[in-house]
Amino acid sequence: MNDNSYVYIITALLPLSALMLVIQVNPYNALVVQGILGAVAALVFAVLGAADVALTQALMGTLLAITLYAIAVRSSLVMRLGVLEDESQEADAELKSEGHFGQILEDLRRIFSKYYLRLELVPYMNIQALQQALIDKEVHATCARSDQNNSLSGDERQIYHTATRVQRLYDIMESELLSPVTIVTYVNTPDSGEKH
Repeated sequence: MNDNSYVYIITALLPLSALMLVIQVNPYNALVVQGILGAVAALVFAVLGAADVALTQALMGTLLAITLYAIAVRSSLVMRLGVLEDESQEADAELKSEGHFGQILEDLRRIFSKYYLRLELVPYMNIQALQQALIDKEVHATCARSDQNNSLSGDERQIYHTATRVQRLYDIMESELLSPVTIVTYVNTPDSGEKH
């Protein structure tokens, strides 16, 4: 076997780790594989005698890039839900007492965690400000009490209306949000066809 055969083995790790990076679904796993790819590239440069390029790859291409990617991934994977201010204050108490709004929020957190999204509540003072925030693209969806009530076995239940401007979020909520106390609708806002 040739003395330099280890160079070929290390170099073969580059396309393998690049392929692993491309097929990742979870963005956090992709960050780890990106780090492996950068480390392998730095190792290849070091083995080939380019110590300065290897150091640059290790510092800039691996450490700095992963740090910036981690910040970008963490900040971009947020589903902003607009709610009325009084409902957002009641949400914590309802989560403990199994209230309807608290249960809807818990269901949304559970559903979106499968897609690596975290739910961020954005409170608004009144329903007009809430609807305007959806139109102005300040939030991805809104959730507020509807004016209608359902009589289910003599029990008055509040119906919550959830509206979203993002088609993919609507599809997810429509198929997976099984709560009987919420109605999900899609709002076609101006320029809603753009990528989100």
